[in-house]
Amino acid sequence: MWVGMVIGTLVATPKDDSLTGSKLLIVRPIELCANTKRTPVVAVDTIGAGTGETVLVVEGSSARHVVGKPQAAVDAAIVGIIDSIEINKDLLGE
Repeated sequence: MWVGMVIGTLVATPKDDSLTGSKLLIVRPIELCANTKRTPVVAVDTIGAGTGETVLVVEGSSARHVVGKPQAAVDAAIVGIIDSIEINKDLLGE
């Protein structure tokens, strides 16, 4: 799992049948450590998140399990909207 911010939406009219009815959002990972960098990903929204919200994302087979389609063309899914995060910067080891 990782934490990200929804930065946009994606509409794809022609797509794999396993994605029909799925809301697709673009999520930028939030860097909790200065030395990590990840590019934004497209995630299936399973809970009604919106642009600007901080979310919890799962990837791989966990994402397919959450959407209820084990054979779906899904690599990432939003599974939670985060209310708050508290980080002890002394424990990051930077």
